[in-house]
Amino acid sequence: MNDRVNTRKNGRINVVLNHKQTPHTNEADSLFKSEQDRQKHEILDRFEKELEEYVGLNEVKRLIKEIYAWLYINQKRKELGLRASKQVLHMIFKGNPGTGKTTVARMIASFFHEMNVLAKGQLIEVERADLVGEYIGHTAQKTREVIKKANGGVLFIDEAYSLSRGGEKDFGKEAIDTLVKAMEDQQHEFVLILAGYQREMEYFLSLNPGLPSRFPIAIDFPNYTSEELLEMAARMVIEREYELTDEAKRHVKEHLRKLRLEQEKTFSNGRYIRNIIEEAIRMQAVRLLKEGLYDRESLVTLEKEDFNFDASHVKLK
Repeated sequence: MNDRVNTRKNGRINVVLNHKQTPHTNEADSLFKSEQDRQKHEILDRFEKELEEYVGLNEVKRLIKEIYAWLYINQKRKELGLRASKQVLHMIFKGNPGTGKTTVARMIASFFHEMNVLAKGQLIEVERADLVGEYIGHTAQKTREVIKKANGGVLFIDEAYSLSRGGEKDFGKEAIDTLVKAMEDQQHEFVLILAGYQREMEYFLSLNPGLPSRFPIAIDFPNYTSEELLEMAARMVIEREYELTDEAKRHVKEHLRKLRLEQEKTFSNGRYIRNIIEEAIRMQAVRLLKEGLYDRESLVTLEKEDFNFDASHVKLK
């Protein structure tokens, strides 16, 4: 793993999701040397297969394997009477919307539950409004209630930097203080994941010198490449039992290439891909009704004209 993918800063593991298409896990990296091994490590095998369903996320798979191996070896140490230490697993997710942060958080919650790290494995997803109150003391109360709901699972705070946007007198600081206390007092009872844009999250962490060290795992979610966005589109089309004509593929590819050039720093939205595919399916339905075509080939084929990006209702964000 190169330095870009896995580096350490101030004791924190920094994982960069390298979206370049790499081969699936090779024999040297695999923990499974036989079918018996695969069955023995069924939980890891199942989560790795689930991750393969998604474009990118290769480094998340490595992280899952790393944590699985640590937990498994810890159990073996216990069986021999050796000390099995616990680790703090709070995380920072940095990246643009639509890069897979919520999906990964949900997987991690489920994985930790199956590995008996978390008692319930639920994902509680909140934002500033769910934590910040309107008067002194109200914020701490609201935040504690949210933490209570997340007990036994993962608390996922999107756009976490918004908690510090009001300055010293803003009640968001009270929410941060309450979260920090819970992270210490209940550090093995729930996992806190803070998520948001890269630059804003870096600034947010810089405001509180003690905050970065409380999150030993940081994952960067880079923007998807045009090829990866096109692969997403192809997978979604197949899942819905449709096919793209070659002309439609070229049309979609050129559109995505153009978007990447025009909005290089901000555009990387998997939800946008889903929305344009679903819009194309609706456009195809209108076209087939007009033409009166109901044969199998017509019903499964998406043409270039079904992707009318100039008149699209789909928003980029």
